Amino acid sequence: MKVITVPKREKFLTDILAKADNEEFIIQTEDGRQFALLSLEGWASFDVGDSDDFKEEVEATSENRELAEFVAARRKEGKRVSITDVKKQLGLN
Repeated sequence: MKVITVPKREKFLTDILAKADNEEFIIQTEDGRQFALLSLEGWASFDVGDSDDFKEEVEATSENRELAEFVAARRKEGKRVSITDVKKQLGLN
């Protein structure tokens, strides 16, 4: 993934990025293309392999202790959003 640095003089973009510190956005072009914008602060990623075999990927994921601990901690936070609410937020039926 390529990183693009936004200069401070680009006021419009820096204002949008500042807002993305606190919430996620979907940016939509006039022709309907959509892009997700969210802060990667606090982002967690986990290496589960690079196999093209789905079974191997499932096994690697299930054996990843760090990922399992992360998921368990997230579960305890209690902040959940139903699929119905997600669809409403995205304007989907």
